[in-house]
Amino acid sequence: MGSSPGAGAIVLISGGMDSAVALYSAMRKYDCKALIFDYGQKSRREIAFARELAKRAGVEYHVLKIDMPWKGSALLDEAVAVPDDGASSDGRIPATYVPARNMIFLSFGVSFAEAAGAEAVFIGAHQMDFSNYPDCRSEFLDAFGEMVKKGTKAGVERGSVNIVAPLINMTKKEIVEEGIRLGVPFELTWSCYAGGERPCGRCESCVFREKAFRDMGVKDPVSGT
Repeated sequence: MGSSPGAGAIVLISGGMDSAVALYSAMRKYDCKALIFDYGQKSRREIAFARELAKRAGVEYHVLKIDMPWKGSALLDEAVAVPDDGASSDGRIPATYVPARNMIFLSFGVSFAEAAGAEAVFIGAHQMDFSNYPDCRSEFLDAFGEMVKKGTKAGVERGSVNIVAPLINMTKKEIVEEGIRLGVPFELTWSCYAGGERPCGRCESCVFREKAFRDMGVKDPVSGT
């Protein structure tokens, strides 16, 4: 379903619940293609979940492998442990921050959008219940959008590729609520950073997710809590 004939959007999906809700939000207005990143993350399961989510949604998807040999994050470096919940409660940026990740991902998304003639790139970033990542804030996304206007053919010739973050001011509870309203198959999403066969229940991502489902009064179909 498109906002106009041929209107398209590229949606960055990670396998997590936020990007899943962003995908289903985008599908209400656009013909979507999904972009999945294999960037050497410990949690390999999220890639498989992202693939299955795209298949369920019926959208074309591409898995892009990126090599980040410099590591710099607990999500990439086997020698650095994924911290337990509360890692960002003191206002600091936690060890799970991946250097410039959203900047890199959005750049690939914009390149894909230009090549495909798409109008927008969707990302599931939000700045309410989040881990103090600087590249999840509206200030960053607005600045990136301005850069796209000035530094791309689309920006010069046809008004740019829009950067859309439909969840930016939602809490995790509100994201779950919106996902339920949109019919998001949360059983096909994976949030845990630890890289195990089951959610660890201890990392900050697991804690945020579990609290969101609990606050909504519904069970998480992945963890069962």
